[in-house]
Amino acid sequence: SKREIKMRKLDNTKIQPLKSEQLLRIEDHDFALRPGFGGSPIPVGIDVQVESIDSISEVDMDFTMTLYLRHYWKDERLSFRSNKNKSMTFDGRLIKKIWVPDVFFVHSKRSFIHDTTVENVMLRVYPDGNVLFSLRITVSAMCFMDFSRFPLDTQNCSLELESYAYNEDDLMLYWKHGNKSLSTDEHISLSQFFIEEFSASSGLAFYSSTGWYNRLFINFALRRHIFFFVLQSYFPAMLMVMLSWVSFWIDRRAVPARVSLGITTVLTMSTIMTGVSASMPQVSYIKAVDVYLWISFLFVFLSVIEYAAVNYLTTIEERKQLKKKGKASGMYSIDAVQAMAFDGCFHDTDVDMDLTGFSDRCEENEIRGGAASVSNVDTPRIKRKRSLKGNVGRIILQNNHVIDTYSRIIFPSVYIVFNFFYWGLYI
Repeated sequence: SKREIKMRKLDNTKIQPLKSEQLLRIEDHDFALRPGFGGSPIPVGIDVQVESIDSISEVDMDFTMTLYLRHYWKDERLSFRSNKNKSMTFDGRLIKKIWVPDVFFVHSKRSFIHDTTVENVMLRVYPDGNVLFSLRITVSAMCFMDFSRFPLDTQNCSLELESYAYNEDDLMLYWKHGNKSLSTDEHISLSQFFIEEFSASSGLAFYSSTGWYNRLFINFALRRHIFFFVLQSYFPAMLMVMLSWVSFWIDRRAVPARVSLGITTVLTMSTIMTGVSASMPQVSYIKAVDVYLWISFLFVFLSVIEYAAVNYLTTIEERKQLKKKGKASGMYSIDAVQAMAFDGCFHDTDVDMDLTGFSDRCEENEIRGGAASVSNVDTPRIKRKRSLKGNVGRIILQNNHVIDTYSRIIFPSVYIVFNFFYWGLYI
């Protein structure tokens, strides 16, 4: 009817696609061929806006980046007449009908074009045939990292763009606006890294079977935040080393205390080293954190070895003293501290006792002490406690081996020198 015909004419949504296709004359050309096929290479300008760096993985040695990738080229087959000299903008449905550059990411592991809520693709055609083709892409690419200075390192990564099919004889990739072709979002930040710089560069890549290709580079430098590793690795390692030095101030005859302290610090250092290694790739070279942790572990281990030497030399020294003080009757005269080392009982004065009868005498002392408490004669016990309390410092100082005395100075001094050398070398 006439009414239906009139409604169809007023429906611009059905008429516009036909007009645009006729305006671009897509059906009149073979867009399987590049513009200017058989002639000089077609220049394709590139500019990139980095939206975010999503993650950096040391274990996988890669990074993930989301960016806007824009292509600029001229295809006279898409030129059209326009009285107002205005461009036309299309979505991804027209991309399949025309020629577009086949740019890909070198060394990429995964990449995809965002498609929420629709495919994030835009095509803008100008009357003179200039074309702007924009994509929003997330790409994961390899980054060849050097961990020799980890965690005091700076990593240099790059995202590389190149044409897959067209070599330099057919297509010339270049940065559209030079160094200004690469822009970044001001709010880009990473948890473990500080982004020092972004830069754009270009070069050539050669393949033996296909020839030379233009290649563009998006370079960025990442400097690692050290504070996290100071709290998680360096500071606990320092505390364990200093805790191992407490052993030098404990009486050399307190075997359980010094041995348990040494073993605890050694096991704690092993746990710290295992935790750091679990979050790192299994590289074949030594990292800076390995140097620090292994040297710290060596200090803790040497403190245990130091006590083993002290205990051994103390045993030899006491045997020699017992032999010198030996009597013909087989009785030995030893001082109070040596007696306490053998029988576990404290003695106020030097005593003469049989070497084989320490346990019996200890029991006798306990019985006597009990009898004294029953008879309310506590004066000797009070004197003994006061004597013990007043002489603890003297006993510790007099009965420290000379190795302990030197260790109190040598171990902290050498560790301080090592820290100055380490931080001065790597920072």
